[in-house]
Amino acid sequence: MKKFLLAAAVSAAAFAVPQVAAQQSPIAIDDNLEAKVIEWRRHLHANPELSNREYETAKYITQHLESLGLEVKTGIAHTGVAALLKGNGDGPTIALRADMDALPVTEKTDVPFASTVKSTYRGNEVGVMHACGHDTHVAMLMGAAEKLVAMKEQLNGNVLFIFQPAEEGAPEGEEGGAELMLEEGLFTNVFPGYKPERVFGIHVWGGFPTGHIGYRKGPLMASSDQFEIKVKGVQTHGSRPWGGVDPIVTSAQIINSSQTIISRQTNITKAPAVLSYGIVEGGVRNNIIPDEVTLIGTIRNFDMDIRADIHDKLEHTAKHVAQANGAEAEVNIDLGYPVTVNNPELVEEMLPITQRIAGADKVKEVPLVTGAEDFSYYALEVPGMFVFLGVTPPDQDMDEAPSNHSPYFYADEDALRTGVDLYVNWALESM
Repeated sequence: MKKFLLAAAVSAAAFAVPQVAAQQSPIAIDDNLEAKVIEWRRHLHANPELSNREYETAKYITQHLESLGLEVKTGIAHTGVAALLKGNGDGPTIALRADMDALPVTEKTDVPFASTVKSTYRGNEVGVMHACGHDTHVAMLMGAAEKLVAMKEQLNGNVLFIFQPAEEGAPEGEEGGAELMLEEGLFTNVFPGYKPERVFGIHVWGGFPTGHIGYRKGPLMASSDQFEIKVKGVQTHGSRPWGGVDPIVTSAQIINSSQTIISRQTNITKAPAVLSYGIVEGGVRNNIIPDEVTLIGTIRNFDMDIRADIHDKLEHTAKHVAQANGAEAEVNIDLGYPVTVNNPELVEEMLPITQRIAGADKVKEVPLVTGAEDFSYYALEVPGMFVFLGVTPPDQDMDEAPSNHSPYFYADEDALRTGVDLYVNWALESM
């Protein structure tokens, strides 16, 4: 997940447990396929690649998909892979998505397949690790592809398998991820005539016991936007502040004033929001008032209209506070991922099969998550459902388990079977 550690592990007991519905038995993979999924996951974990650089990962996936006889398209959004399974009926096309990229994190786990890979990130040599669990996502979807191909004659529809690069964000100066895949025709031109009618995604979660499922109807994960404010003053000696315009004092006022955008100007009963500063840069010497200060921060929100309003208010506040001090403020807001919204009707429809796969007592409604996910772009195009899959052994304290993005992040492989079964049965239930 982009720029977010899923460290806020929440107790399973805090979530509401929905009632079990329907009785049909789900399709389950066998031990042989589970073993393959684990093998694929370990290979991917030991060979991670950064965003937009998933070349070998894409080849590995493509080789498997082609071995299944699927129609495969590569090079979408740089390294993305998509495959189409045409069923034996005239039903809808269902999309299943997994992300492929790893993080610039040096692994510190003691698993025998731990990553020792190094790469370059922002000009520095870094370790590379699947610290967010995307290796498990890929392996589970590869397993789902194999299972669904074996059931081809029983499918009254089609399945679009999406292996997506750069969920963690494209390198600086590049485009990538779900947004670029869609711009390049993933839902329209890659397989003409097979636009999916719904899309599903899974993200493993270090703050939840193995095999437990966290879901939410409507908004699930926040939008994620970065802003940069350049506060321009007039440089002067620190002993003579009246001789210039102080951008440091002005910046302090902008920081304080902008906090009222959330606390006093936004209806947070409709949707929570966060505006945080992470970088304040300016000045080179204790007795020189500089001519410029840079402020950089993030905005998280769960409503697209409120999101736009916060952007307008931030620009208004920064410019007018600066003007009141005789300074100038340039505001640039870099739009990140939109709000990840689960289609309520789709979630309701899929809850019974999800409960039967995982066990009703293990399917929990989770609170809003202020992390962001570019699965959101797919869900803006067609009804989507995105859930969290717990991967921390149940005998471990959830509050102390390493979170996603940690160099100690550990994904219990016992959860992989559940993930494959979810992909397979969601597709079947949708046809």
